[in-house]
This record gives sequence, structure tokens and C-alpha cells, in this order.
Amino acid sequence: MTHNQEIGPKFHPELTPPLEELEAQERRLVFRQFTFDDAWALGTLLVELARESQAPVAIDIHRAGQQLFHAALPGSSPDNDAWIARKRRVVERYGSASYLVGARFRAKGSTFEESSRLDPDEYAAHGGSFPITVEGVGVIGAVTVSGLPQLQDHRFVVAALEQYLGLDRD
Repeated sequence: MTHNQEIGPKFHPELTPPLEELEAQERRLVFRQFTFDDAWALGTLLVELARESQAPVAIDIHRAGQQLFHAALPGSSPDNDAWIARKRRVVERYGSASYLVGARFRAKGSTFEESSRLDPDEYAAHGGSFPITVEGVGVIGAVTVSGLPQLQDHRFVVAALEQYLGLDRD
């Protein structure tokens, strides 16, 4: 795959998947537990997938306020780290994927920036941060990617979680 090719299925960049599809992803992508070793293994998988596709991304995994994994690949920049922090804060505040949060605002005819009343320098409801949910516990952290268009960032994380958890794609 070349640098300019998309990761995952072909799609129109502005076409938001249905809310039901995004919500179903969150119900499916649940861990039995999430340890330091899980963070390392998931982060390493994300790096391998990004290298295979030459994706210019930064990758971050946080649990309970602690950074457990971080990697920056060629083509990424410090701006990606700022985007990671902003998208991760949305997951921490809303308990849902950053892309899903933005999609919910758009479905109501508004935008996150217009209606959330949150500082856009601190929060970004753009794709790429996905909640780490543990069965019987709830959301304990987030896995975040930044560097691709937002829907591609979201799909990249979802595909890696599906692979890591051994689930078939929708």
C-alpha cells in the first residue's frame, strides 16, 4: 500500500456512518481486562499496521490518566500529539468514541464546537480516539490515533481493536 492509499474500505470522506453502526462498534469492542501488557501489545499492533500502510500517524494509549503507550511514526508531527490530547479528552468526558460524539452533534443539526460549550483548544470531537471499555467496569481509558483524515483515524483504531480482540469486521 502506498502512502497516498486509504487504510480500510473505500468511502466518501464526508459520509458519516450511521450512529447505530458507531454505537455497535463500542458495544462489540470490549476487553475482559486491560493491563500494561495489553497496552503494549495493542500499541505495537497499531504501529505494525501503520508501518505496513506507511501511515504518518502518532499513536497513544491512556488508562486512568496514565500514558501507557506512545509512538510517533515518520510523517507525524507535534500537532498530532495535540490532536491526540484533544480527542482523548472527549472520550474521557463523554465515555464514547470522539468520532461518535461529533456525529451525535451533527445528527442534531449542530456541531460539537457550536453546542458543547467546551474549549476547542482542549476538546476535539474528531475521529481517532476510541474508549477502552472493560467488561463489568466501563470506560477506563482511550486508544487514540492522529495523522489521517478523521474517519480514517477512527476506522484505523476500530480495525486494530477488532484484530486485537479477535473479532470479525462488521
